[in-house]
Amino acid sequence: MNECIDLMERTLSTLARGEALLPLRSILWLDGKRGALGLMPGYLAPENALGVKAVSFFHGNEGTELDTHQGAVLLYDGANGSLRAVVDATSITAIRTAAVSGAATRALAREDAADLALVGSGVQARTHLAAMLAVRRIRRVRVASRNLDAARRFARRESDRHEMEVEPVATVKEAVDGADLVCTATSSREPVVAGEWLAPGVHVNAVGSSVPFARELDTAAVLRSRLFVDRRESVLNEAGDFLIPKKEGAFGDEHIVAEIGDVFTGAARGRRSADEVTLFKSLGLAIEDVASADHIVKKASNDPEVLRVDLGGWRDPGDA
Repeated sequence: MNECIDLMERTLSTLARGEALLPLRSILWLDGKRGALGLMPGYLAPENALGVKAVSFFHGNEGTELDTHQGAVLLYDGANGSLRAVVDATSITAIRTAAVSGAATRALAREDAADLALVGSGVQARTHLAAMLAVRRIRRVRVASRNLDAARRFARRESDRHEMEVEPVATVKEAVDGADLVCTATSSREPVVAGEWLAPGVHVNAVGSSVPFARELDTAAVLRSRLFVDRRESVLNEAGDFLIPKKEGAFGDEHIVAEIGDVFTGAARGRRSADEVTLFKSLGLAIEDVASADHIVKKASNDPEVLRVDLGGWRDPGDA
């Protein structure tokens, strides 16, 4: 996780400097939006790394032995177009998504942020816990899920994993109350976090929704926040957390303060005061997957066992 946080900061800085190619993702929806197939190509000039992630989204897999997101990252050589590797997209997505939130949190959250609320109890909740522990000295963790039993299972497992108490709570409001870090990682189409629940000075990472018709935060939560995004174009086309309040007339495109890569490079200012609410809206970008695959392949060229050791541990049967 520490490696990936640093890698994601470098990757999004590369994007901010205009050294990457990143078209919008293409999504093929099945009938009734019961599932989809997304194609996400990207190119990183400094690494000459070219790739595409092909990933399926089937939220009906929640609670089963199958992940909701499954697929592969195809990594090509940018010099001659040869296929260098096929890498499991489920593992990459689990780690890099949380790592991007970790990098954003390192840049935007208060230095003394220590009270963490996790909304959701699946794979991303687990990897986000690891990411938050990597960038802040967390003293308290609460987790809320759609199902309290799922929150309790998560709390038991992660308490053992990190040798610290993770507290399951019955409601999202109870989890968020007084927290100075909030990570939302759910498949909800309707808001699960209300703006009135957020404490002054909180930093929020919203990662669960990546389509225009779904959101995890209500209009008030987004309106009262300084909004930072992974990529402006993606948010303007894909982020229900932003697009639904915009359609309601709550704000316009100017509500986006900056892309997080601009904060990393110093081109944009991050947090301005201890009391302001900051929000990082993450949609997930192909260059994050390409950079991860390129990094993994370079490590594997020196030690093939790294693929099994570094990735295998992020896929526990109980994470659905």
